[in-house]
Amino acid sequence: MNTFVNKIRERINLKLYNSKNLVLGIFRILLILFTISAIGAIVYYYGFPQTSETKELLLNYFKVVFGFYVLHYITQIIYDFSPLQFIKKTWFQAIMMLLLILEGLHNEIFGHMLLPTLFERLGMHNAADYTGVFIHIYFLITIISELGKPSQILTKIKLDPSVIFTLTFILIILSGTGLLMLPEMTTIKGSMNFLDALFTSTSAVCVTGLIVEDTATFFTFKGQLILMALIKIGGLNILIFSTLMAFAAKFGISVKHHNVIEDFVNKDSMFGTGGMLRNIILWSIGFELLGAVLMYFLWSDHIPFRNSGQKIFYSLFHSVSAFNNAGFSIFTDGFGNPLVQHNYGVHWILSVLIFLGALGFVPIFDIFEPRAILNRYVNKWKSFKIDTRIALYYSLGLIVFGAVLFFALEYNNTLKDQSLYGKITGAVFQSVTTRTAGFNTVDIGAMTIPMLIMFLVLMFIGASSSSTGGGIKTSTFAIIWAATVATIKNNERTELFKRTIPVELVKRAYSIFIFFIFGIVVSVFLLSITETEILNTAGRSVLDLIFEEVSAICTVGLSTGITSQLSEAGKAIIIASMFIGRVGTLTIAFAVSKRVISLNYKYPKAHMLVG
Repeated sequence: MNTFVNKIRERINLKLYNSKNLVLGIFRILLILFTISAIGAIVYYYGFPQTSETKELLLNYFKVVFGFYVLHYITQIIYDFSPLQFIKKTWFQAIMMLLLILEGLHNEIFGHMLLPTLFERLGMHNAADYTGVFIHIYFLITIISELGKPSQILTKIKLDPSVIFTLTFILIILSGTGLLMLPEMTTIKGSMNFLDALFTSTSAVCVTGLIVEDTATFFTFKGQLILMALIKIGGLNILIFSTLMAFAAKFGISVKHHNVIEDFVNKDSMFGTGGMLRNIILWSIGFELLGAVLMYFLWSDHIPFRNSGQKIFYSLFHSVSAFNNAGFSIFTDGFGNPLVQHNYGVHWILSVLIFLGALGFVPIFDIFEPRAILNRYVNKWKSFKIDTRIALYYSLGLIVFGAVLFFALEYNNTLKDQSLYGKITGAVFQSVTTRTAGFNTVDIGAMTIPMLIMFLVLMFIGASSSSTGGGIKTSTFAIIWAATVATIKNNERTELFKRTIPVELVKRAYSIFIFFIFGIVVSVFLLSITETEILNTAGRSVLDLIFEEVSAICTVGLSTGITSQLSEAGKAIIIASMFIGRVGTLTIAFAVSKRVISLNYKYPKAHMLVG
C-alpha cells in the first residue's frame, strides 16, 4: 500500500516540478504584498476610530488575507516532495490554519464566530472583543514567522551579531513607540506624545517598569495589550539573540562574538538550535499561564472586575509582567493599591514568578527538566551545573538578606499597618522584586534612607545570566566576590564551588562592573544638571536621582516617585540608561568597537604600587 502511494506521489511530483518555482515564486511576491497591506490594515483597524462601514470593509479584507494564507499553506503542502513531513515540521502553523478554516466555516454557516461563543457560554461576556484581538495577534505571529524565515538576503548581511541584536532592539522599541502613539491606545483625546511613548516603549521592551503615565488609567485595553506584547518580546530577547547567533554561526563568527552572549545563554548549549529555543518558549508560556490561572482564583473579592474576561486579562498581564521581570501593573500605584495591597496570595504567586524569571532559563532547565531530574536520581554523584548553583544559591541568599533587612528597617515604617503575616509577605515580596522586577506593595519614596541604599545594592546585582532580569548579574557578582577573596588569601587562582574560574571570565566580570559604575556616574552627573527643579523640591535630594538611574540601568523599575517629574532631557537620559542596561554594556561595546587586526604582542611588565 505504501509503495503504491509513493509511486502516485512521485508521479504527482514529476508533474508539478516544472511549475514549482514559478508558482511558489508568485506566492512569495503575493505574500510580501499581502503582509505589508495586512499589517497596515491591522494598525489602522485597532489604532484609529472606525465607522461601521470601514470596520466591515476591513473585516472583509482580513477574510481575504486569511484565505490567502490558507491557500499559500495548502500550495506549499502540494508542492512539497514529502507533504506529511512538511505538516509535521509546521505542526503549529497547520493547527492554526485548521482553526482559522473552522472559524471561517462556522461564521459562514451560523453567522457568528465559534471562539467568542464558547467563551460567552463560560461566562465571559464581551468575549468577542478579546478573541478578535487574539485572532489578529495570531495573524501577526504568522506574518512575523513568514518574514523571519532565512533567505539569501540575510546571508549577505555582513553586520556583527551584536550589531544586529542592538538594531533589532531599536526596531522593536520604535515599533512599540509608533503603536502607543495611535489614538485608540490611550484614553486621552488625540495621542501620546513621542517622547513619552518612546519612554514607555523602551521601559516595556527593556522590561524595566518605569512609567511617566498611569498604566491603569492612561491606556485603553488595546494599549495595555500592546504593552504586554512588548514586555513578552523584550523578556525573550534571549530568543532573538540566540537565534541570530545560531544563524550567524553557520557563516562563521569570531570567538570574541561568542563571548558576547554568555550573559544570555550557556555557551555549551546555545547552538542547540530549535530544541532550546522551543523549550524557552514553551516553558516561559507555561509558567505564565500557570501563574495567570492561580492569580485568577486568588484575586480579592473586593476588586471590582467588570466581567470574567477582564479578570482573565488582569491575571495574564500581571503574570507576564512578573515572569519577565517588567514591573508593569494595571492597578494605579501598583500592588500598593488598597484593592490589592493585602491580597497576599497573589503577592506570593508574583514572587515565585519573578524569582523564576530572574533565575534564568539555563538553571530552570537544569532544575526542573524531567531528564535532568532523572539523570540526577540515577547518578547520585551528579549535582547542578555551576551556572545553576551560582544562580540559585546567590539568588536565595540575596532574597533572604534583603527580606531580613527590610523586615527590620521598615517594621515600624512602611510595614507598620500590616499584620505579622503581612509584614513577612511584604518583606519577602519587596526583596524578590527589588533585584529585578520593580513591583511594590509599599510607598518606595517613604522608605528609610538605609533601606533605599540597600535597595541600590540589590538592584545593582540584579538577576542571573540567561534570565529576563537586569543588573550586573549574580554570576558577575559571584566571580568578583570570589576574586576578591582569592586576592585577600593571596591565592593566584579564583575558585568558586570547587571550580577554577578562568582569567578571561574574571576580566569580563570586572569589565561589566566598571561599565555599569561608569554608566551610573555619568548619568547621575547629567541628571544633576537637567533635574535642578526636582533637586530644589522640598524632600528631594540627589539620592532620588541615583535611585532612579540605578533602577533604570539595572532595568528594575522602582522609583521614589520622580519619573513623571523628569524633564525632557532627563527622560532621554533614563531611556538611554534602560536601553544600555538591557542590551548590555559589553554588547554595545562590541557593537561599536573596531576590529583589531592582531593581539599577538606583549608589552614589558610594569612594576607599580596598587592601593
